[in-house]
Amino acid sequence: MQGHVSYIMHRALFVLFFVFSLAFGSYASAEELKLQDLIDEALAKSPEILASQYRVGASQYRIPQAKSLPDPMVMFGYQNEGWNRYSFGEMQMSWWMFSASQMVPFPGKLALKGEMASRESESLRAVYDSSRLKVVNKVKELYYDLFLAYKNIDLLGDRTALFSRIEDAATARYSSGMGLQQEVLMAQTEKYMLLEKEEMQKQKIQSLEAMLNSTIGREVNSSLGRPSEPFPTVYARSTDEMLKMAYENSPEIRSKERMVAASEAKVRMAEKEYYPDFTITGNVMKRKGEFEDMWSLTTAINIPLFYKTKQRQAVNEAKASLSEARNELEATKLMLASTLRDNYSMLKSAERLMELYRDGLIPKTYQDFESAIAGYVAGKVEALTVISRLKALIEFETLYWAQFVEKGKAAARVEAIAGIIEPGGR
Repeated sequence: MQGHVSYIMHRALFVLFFVFSLAFGSYASAEELKLQDLIDEALAKSPEILASQYRVGASQYRIPQAKSLPDPMVMFGYQNEGWNRYSFGEMQMSWWMFSASQMVPFPGKLALKGEMASRESESLRAVYDSSRLKVVNKVKELYYDLFLAYKNIDLLGDRTALFSRIEDAATARYSSGMGLQQEVLMAQTEKYMLLEKEEMQKQKIQSLEAMLNSTIGREVNSSLGRPSEPFPTVYARSTDEMLKMAYENSPEIRSKERMVAASEAKVRMAEKEYYPDFTITGNVMKRKGEFEDMWSLTTAINIPLFYKTKQRQAVNEAKASLSEARNELEATKLMLASTLRDNYSMLKSAERLMELYRDGLIPKTYQDFESAIAGYVAGKVEALTVISRLKALIEFETLYWAQFVEKGKAAARVEAIAGIIEPGGR
């Protein structure tokens, strides 16, 4: 009776394994997905990049506005002498009036306003470049995570076959009376636990595909395909060389530098406000009959009488904003240096760990597994030992590819900090 129950359980698990294998086959045959294609598409269609691009365009339209004179003013009216009747043409002081006036800022003010608008536009342009780098970095990181999920499914599928070897050996030993049924069930349980992990990886693939589609500007449910293996990232440059490149190319630093320049222009503009503006007005008084027309030309000048509480405080405000912008620039440089060194360290650490797993732990553990399964078949090693060796092999292989992905993601972050937008694609 116990053997019959075990047989039914074995067949049920086999059917479950067959169904999961069919599902896995659809993942294995998926269309190849290339990183560079995703990067190109993201640069062209990402909503985040497009929004930043239009923001830059809007800022450029503000430059000619800032350089333009204020709108002229036109006035017309009528002056009548007396209350009893319309006296135009009859009385000397009755006339129609027409005037036009134009406010002219003190020389240099319009140029400074244009410079401020230009610097702010340049800063937004640098922010746009930064958004491109961030989107490309995000695409690369999601691509690497998606690649790892598919790779883990491959590893689990390969190692399921090795657990089948243990199961076959346990079944043969049980059939010959040398082993226990518990060993067969133990091997089967471990094998089907891998199917559970495989299903979790498939769920992760769906989540990553949705995030990747959102990042590149596709519909969330759009089909992507299976990622091809990225090129290994090799950095011959030192940390200091990469940091120098970051200082030269980083759009975040460039944006802060433009903000400093804009703040300097604001200080000069605030100092210019000590000087008055001019309003020039031309008047024409139209009369009739024996009375000749009249005209006048006047100039009005504003007097910065309250400069202690207005213009002087505006200069102080502008200088404080300039100090803020300069300190933000230094803070950005320090942050970039720290982040770059951290990611560069992660990249090199991942390289060393990959070498350790690839050249040491994985081949050694595989030899241990082969030795253990041979010993188990001969009755010299327990089943638990063989299973533990295989689980260790799976863990080391999983860790190797996890470090491969961590290295690629760290490299993507380093490239984003250094202002490199496209290398790493395939």
